[in-house]
Amino acid sequence: MLEMSKLTITSKGQVTLRKDLLQHLGVRAGQQIDVEKLPDGRIEVRGVGAKRDIREFFGSLKRPDGPKLTIDEIKEATERAWAGER
Repeated sequence: MLEMSKLTITSKGQVTLRKDLLQHLGVRAGQQIDVEKLPDGRIEVRGVGAKRDIREFFGSLKRPDGPKLTIDEIKEATERAWAGER
């Protein structure tokens, strides 16, 4: 069963999320959240960097005319990037 929460909107149009909601999102003070407007008047709130479905990532790096890299080339580029090299 889904658990609903009611929040109060201030005179400035702001909403404060309670601690339990922030914990559920996996965020702390100073971190950011993503808010997506849905077509039916609802919003979806996610902690930035929160776990997402891997299927959202598939194809995100594909470029129509981009180079095709092997796994070894990707590994090498990743290692160079972590080492601060370009």
